[in-house]
Amino acid sequence: MEATLRIERYADQGRCVGHIDGRVVFVRFALPGELVRIELDEPTNRDDRFWTGEVVEVLEANPDRVEPLWPLAGPLAMGGGVGGADLIHVSLEGQERWKEATIKDVMKRLGHIELDEVPVYAMPGDEEAQGLHWRTRIEMITDEHGKPSMRRRGTHVRVPIDTMPLASQAVLEAAAMNGVWEGGFEPNAQIRIAVPEPRTAEQESELTGQALRKAIGKNYAIMVDGKVRDGSRRLKEHIEVDGKPFDYTVDAGGFWQMHKQAPMVLPQYVIDQIREVLGDRAPRNGRNLVIWDLYSGSGLFTLPLATLIDDHAKLVSIEGSKDAVANARRNLREAGIHTVQALNGDVLKTLNKDIDPQRAHPDIVVLDPPRAGAKAKVCHKIANSGAPIVVYIACDPASLARDTATLTEHGYKLHSIAAFDIYPMTHHVETIAVFTK
Repeated sequence: MEATLRIERYADQGRCVGHIDGRVVFVRFALPGELVRIELDEPTNRDDRFWTGEVVEVLEANPDRVEPLWPLAGPLAMGGGVGGADLIHVSLEGQERWKEATIKDVMKRLGHIELDEVPVYAMPGDEEAQGLHWRTRIEMITDEHGKPSMRRRGTHVRVPIDTMPLASQAVLEAAAMNGVWEGGFEPNAQIRIAVPEPRTAEQESELTGQALRKAIGKNYAIMVDGKVRDGSRRLKEHIEVDGKPFDYTVDAGGFWQMHKQAPMVLPQYVIDQIREVLGDRAPRNGRNLVIWDLYSGSGLFTLPLATLIDDHAKLVSIEGSKDAVANARRNLREAGIHTVQALNGDVLKTLNKDIDPQRAHPDIVVLDPPRAGAKAKVCHKIANSGAPIVVYIACDPASLARDTATLTEHGYKLHSIAAFDIYPMTHHVETIAVFTK
């Protein structure tokens, strides 16, 4: 069933909202103010509170609309539908406006804080790359012929692909030199390619062909159904924060920031914000700062926090993944850092029973929870610890907003909030909020 409607505003999941005869309709590949013809998803004969649909023709366009640079990820009616880039039809500036509007909306509705503006920072190099070639990890599924493919939305059809425009040049090079695009896999196999961004004295744009292959070396992984087919399971990530180098060993199948620039940009911002807020505050225990790093992964934030705020700070890092904690401990050891108590376990349970008494009253709490957020009980625990500074890194603005409401109920004030567009061409956005009391 098709219909024509006027799009009213941004919604969630990369969709916009319109109405048909008073019924809410969530529309993919639309923009506010547009007049569009849409195909409604089936079934439409149910008495649902809302319908969903997708643009098939734009009759009046928003100025932020552009031709998709990756048509395969665009609307089904225009030959797309594979997903993975739900804002492919929006200019980069328009994507930033969309993400700012989303954050302001959820912070008002769920966080009970009205924001005049939220700065949205693009990653270095993204404008030149037109929002493409940023992912250091990609995942695909093979079709019935063993070729890498992506699922077409709303069907069981798998569309074979021979490139992935959001993948970094290093990922594409590793795929090419290992014959990934040629196929030869078992049908229905899960393929994951992980390639740390080569960080050399040269700019990446100067690294092509053999030079790029040399920079990659063996520091990559082609995984099939969870097993390494080519490369190495242990990958080496290198970043610089404040001009200081940090090296990490991470698992090829584990979590690491997806955008090639995010592992440097996010820690630098966190360190800068802490310094600004900390000022001349004395440690609560009168001697050394105490810092909690919650949901700490392989130690992306832990290493800079342990060395760039206070050389003698006492840190506790807590992470649920055993493999990530093993990597974090290795990374700390190899960096010569011995002031961190790296714990493995559920964050709330660990805070309740396993914290060294000397580290039980933090000056600073940094948390980077999963998409669902920290939730109320962890926020209560942070508040009850008396921590005067809380830095919250969020991959879902709605979860941040809900946890903001809990923290402000406990007397925290929102000191600053900023967004980082580390997922170009998608509705996802990273947000960092700093709370004080």
